Amino acid sequence: MPERLAEMILDLWTPLIILWITLPPCIFMAPMNHSQVLMSGSPLELNRLSEEQRILNRSKRGWVWNQMFVLEEFSGPEPILVGRLHTDLDPGSKKIKYILSGDGAGTIFQINDITGDIHAIKRLDREEKAEYTLTAQAVDWETSKPLEPPSEFIIKVQDINDNAPEFLNGPYHATVPEMSILGTSVTNVTATDADDPVYGNSAKLVYSILEGQPYFSIEPETAIIKTALPNMDREAKEEYLVVIQAKDMGGHSGGLSGTTTLTVTLTDVNDNPPKFAQSLYHFSVPEDVVLGTAIGRVKANDQDIGENAQSSYDIIDGDGTALFEITSDAQAQDGIIRLRKPLDFETKKSYTLKVEAANVHIDPRFSSRGPFKDTATVKIVVEDADEPPVFSSPTYLLEVHENAALNSVIGQVTARDPDITSSPIRFSIDRHTDLERQFNINADDGKITLATPLDRELSMWHNITIIATEIRNHSQISRVPVAIKVLDVNDNAPEFASEYEAFLCENGKPGQVIQTVSAMDKDDPKNGHYFLYSLLPEMVNNPNFTIKKNEDNSLSILAKHNGFNRQKQEVYLLPIVISDSGNPPLSSTSTLTIRVCGCSNDGVVQSCNVEAYVLPIGLSMGALIAILACIILLLVIVVLFVTLRRHKNEPLIIKDDEDVRENIIRYDDEGGGEEDTEAFDIATLQNPDGINGFLPRKDIKPDLQFMPRLQKRVARRNITRCCLKRKTAESNGFNELRGQDHKSK
Repeated sequence: MPERLAEMILDLWTPLIILWITLPPCIFMAPMNHSQVLMSGSPLELNRLSEEQRILNRSKRGWVWNQMFVLEEFSGPEPILVGRLHTDLDPGSKKIKYILSGDGAGTIFQINDITGDIHAIKRLDREEKAEYTLTAQAVDWETSKPLEPPSEFIIKVQDINDNAPEFLNGPYHATVPEMSILGTSVTNVTATDADDPVYGNSAKLVYSILEGQPYFSIEPETAIIKTALPNMDREAKEEYLVVIQAKDMGGHSGGLSGTTTLTVTLTDVNDNPPKFAQSLYHFSVPEDVVLGTAIGRVKANDQDIGENAQSSYDIIDGDGTALFEITSDAQAQDGIIRLRKPLDFETKKSYTLKVEAANVHIDPRFSSRGPFKDTATVKIVVEDADEPPVFSSPTYLLEVHENAALNSVIGQVTARDPDITSSPIRFSIDRHTDLERQFNINADDGKITLATPLDRELSMWHNITIIATEIRNHSQISRVPVAIKVLDVNDNAPEFASEYEAFLCENGKPGQVIQTVSAMDKDDPKNGHYFLYSLLPEMVNNPNFTIKKNEDNSLSILAKHNGFNRQKQEVYLLPIVISDSGNPPLSSTSTLTIRVCGCSNDGVVQSCNVEAYVLPIGLSMGALIAILACIILLLVIVVLFVTLRRHKNEPLIIKDDEDVRENIIRYDDEGGGEEDTEAFDIATLQNPDGINGFLPRKDIKPDLQFMPRLQKRVARRNITRCCLKRKTAESNGFNELRGQDHKSK
């Protein structure tokens, strides 16, 4: 019996529930003038107004409405009824017509012009358009005249939960340092819901993690992702994929959801020390390896990356710390062992080093994990090699006097073979460094001898290169520079430092310094130069001049008296003997020329020539030069004048006698005698250009003249005829003269 009762109640309420869901809500508004609009989702609600209410409302004559509602995404077989328009002016006689205009009128919303029912004929989406503004008006059915002023109302689209949350910026990527503490913030994400956030819980989102636990957690409302485990190790796992869900309706059942992914990468920190791959390394190196050559590499591995894995290498102990060094390769993160000093197999055949690798960047947070460094042992074995000879000194300095005898020994170089076999050595001179072959060397003992004389004044230093070659292996050679200094000997006599010429004023005073001279010596004594000056023995009692030695190693020449006259003697020659302080001392005689000159009262030399006395009194040398310049200028003017006159008198017209043109043509025809000479003008032959009265000028460039072909031909014919007649006449005249001469004989 109870089961049957439950079935009856369910059958009774099911149609009512379906009807309530499918019909829109009804909202009543305040009354307005002349009319009333009823908005309802069912015909039953439209008939609830009593007749009394209609009478009362008719006196107010107003619309009672301003907005309607309709659910979005409704898709039924028939258009959905949104509401009904009605005015109290409508007596039911169907004489009133309802008109609808505005947003979507006729396309989305349709009105029954008789009943005023408004239907939605299309499926609506609140996310595309949330409300529509329309205008309603009641007009006369027949005349279409407005019965009431138009009134505006709004149809709002009611939201339903038809949009799932979306992560517009996904997928996401984030980083967090490894070994982070619990609850370290990683990042936050944001989802959006297109539903109405005001109406219901359609846009209320709740976040959760679907994948990525137990490593990470998320705040349900703020979507902040945090670490859920402490001390996550990058070396164990570097990347994590987290799936995040956003669900609307507050996370309740029936809500829509959206997901996105978050890739979390653990960044490296220096939490691992370096570790050598092996504890002992073995290397071998030839003894003749070049300094700086890489002998071997050692590497300490570090599980960290980047700068956290950088290590510096050092040699901290061993018997080869002075011979080897280790450098760090930043790219390969290994240590390179290089040679610092030469090796000698005969001296030491192996070395042991202790190297250390230590992190450069240490994080103090992880210092408790132990020292961030490691050590390893390196054994280096030296291999024997055929080495070149070794000189007893890297350079040699030899000294020799410039007067040394030829073939004298000036020095010696020595070399040895460092190998155990100890090959004999042969010495030679690199002749590219001794092009003049001034030196020789003994091939067996390395003694250097002099081959040509030396002169310190020409070259004080000589730099040569000595070559040492193993006799058993000629490819093993060594070179050493030898500097030879030429020592000075006193082999040059002193002389005047320059060519001196002294001037003595006629009005000079006794004891006046005429000239100061100095001497020079090509030699270079150790204590410097010191010169002795003297006059020749036969001129010690010179009546005119005397000498005086100065402290600066120079010499002053002084006049003994005054009254020198250049007319009596214009030039004096004073020989001076100069001696040096060498051992033995050398000397030379230099002659000083002293000229007697005329000077002004203040001692300025004016003239040193005897001819100056023959010049007129009061006429200086400058005046004579000016007069001579004027004479030369006048001569130039006269020459120019004559040249211009000659050029002006030259005729501009070419004379007849200047035109030398003669054509000698021999003809055997006889001429007509004197009659032919009157047939033409002989001047035409001499000057053909004057036919038309044109005479060429020398100072004018002739213009091109073109004559008709006929005139040219006639002129040529006449000229030829004239020439023939002339030649004939001359021939006849010559024959007559010969005949007369013959008769006379």
